[in-house]
Amino acid sequence: MRRAKPSRLRRRFTGYPCHWEGFFGVSTPNTLGKVRMSAQPRIVAPWRLRTRTLELGRRTLVMGVVNITPDSFSDGGKYLHPQAAVAHALALVDEGAHLLDLGAESTRPGSQVVGHPRNLVPAVSSDEEQARLLPVLEGIRKACPDIPISVDTYKAATARAALSAGAEIVNDVSGFLWDPQLAKVCAQAQCGVVLMHTRGRPDEWRSQPILEPDTLLATVRSGLQASLERANEAGIVAESIVLDPGYGFGKRFGENTSLLARQAELLTLSRPLLAGLSRKSFLGHLLEPLHEGNIATVAARENAGLAALVVAILHGASVVRVHTVRPAVEAALITDAILDQQNE
Repeated sequence: MRRAKPSRLRRRFTGYPCHWEGFFGVSTPNTLGKVRMSAQPRIVAPWRLRTRTLELGRRTLVMGVVNITPDSFSDGGKYLHPQAAVAHALALVDEGAHLLDLGAESTRPGSQVVGHPRNLVPAVSSDEEQARLLPVLEGIRKACPDIPISVDTYKAATARAALSAGAEIVNDVSGFLWDPQLAKVCAQAQCGVVLMHTRGRPDEWRSQPILEPDTLLATVRSGLQASLERANEAGIVAESIVLDPGYGFGKRFGENTSLLARQAELLTLSRPLLAGLSRKSFLGHLLEPLHEGNIATVAARENAGLAALVVAILHGASVVRVHTVRPAVEAALITDAILDQQNE
């Protein structure tokens, strides 16, 4: 009897027929005792927001993204009109989002930001950012007043206006680096903050040298520590702060996978972690073998994003930031159940 030829997909990965049992992690004589999946305990702590407190660490919170931009890498232009953005936000809440994150300026690679040493004009002024953001924020607050809202901005003026309009959290991709007044605004409002690590500025990302894993982790850890120190100097209490490793923000391709593999080491900073991996370009590059050697489109990265989300939770993330909420909520529920069993 002739042996069947391996499928095209199987040949693409190995070139030869393979033992699926070992590939998928089922114990065989050669793999017995070698397959391990360990999870890192998360930090259980209160997250103090402007008017309320959330408990982090016992279950994963899912933050739904609403991009009010014409040029976001993932869905630019779809929700630029306030009515469309509000409707999308409410749909995310219906799908199970615990928080919303509103952004009105894209910080994609190549964009210009405030605080640049060459004094470039930012791609979006504070006035324009607020004109996009505030009608959506007010619309969501009117329709769903109980959902905590985060604003994704590094500008003090925009943060001040959004907090006055009812936002609970400021999500700063620069970690209080690009606008030195932002930390003071957050301290005065006593709001929650997300401090992300960003290596360089968007117009520098494509030309930065790739770092070795140990150097990258040390760079991220020291950058986040510096952000914590800036927050402390401004008078922000530790209970208000969540840290974000900043996947894709000045990290190129394989740097993101090495950072995700060692994300749990950032828990030594003693603050809960947020992970934003949804639709990132490094996922598209990892999927190239399934797309004839081409980077996977944004739409084709959803399943990969879920896989990365599960890894992030197992490696200590308390909050995950996503574009598609319902599958993320389901994945988080299953992952949390596994964590509960391991922690018993």
